[in-house]
Amino acid sequence: MLPDLDSARAMRDELLLARIEIGHMRFMGREPLPPDMPDCSFVQRTDLVHGAQLGVVIGAMVGLCAGVFLTLFPVEGMTMRTAAILLVTLGGALFGGWASGMNAAAVPNTRLKQFTQPIDEGKVLLIVDVPVGRVEEIEGMIAKRHPEISFGGMEPPMLAFP
Repeated sequence: MLPDLDSARAMRDELLLARIEIGHMRFMGREPLPPDMPDCSFVQRTDLVHGAQLGVVIGAMVGLCAGVFLTLFPVEGMTMRTAAILLVTLGGALFGGWASGMNAAAVPNTRLKQFTQPIDEGKVLLIVDVPVGRVEEIEGMIAKRHPEISFGGMEPPMLAFP
């Protein structure tokens, strides 16, 4: 959390000097940020990804149960096979992911809930995507310039850093 927009600009410049690309930085503030500050995307602001993941899992389970039920108790005159179970499971997963994702798109990101109050007070949230090996270096650089800044934590590393 950075105290204000001027601090956020200064931190952006320092991160650029530390060879962190602008595409790996995101800022979130109470008001819309100026064009020179990369803003958080719709996916980062909402619970879309979490909702879609949950919907795929639940939809697949419901689809699997429906497929097994249709196989054990087929409609008269129809025979259901294993492929039908797989197709209904896949259909359930796709529908569940889509429906749940649409609902979650209207919900603010639950991982950012802890930062809502400081953002409402005028502070600016900085999200930086860096390789795991550089996290301590970047945190040290930020803490050196702004000792008052609080660090919100670290997300689990991705399989391959883009």
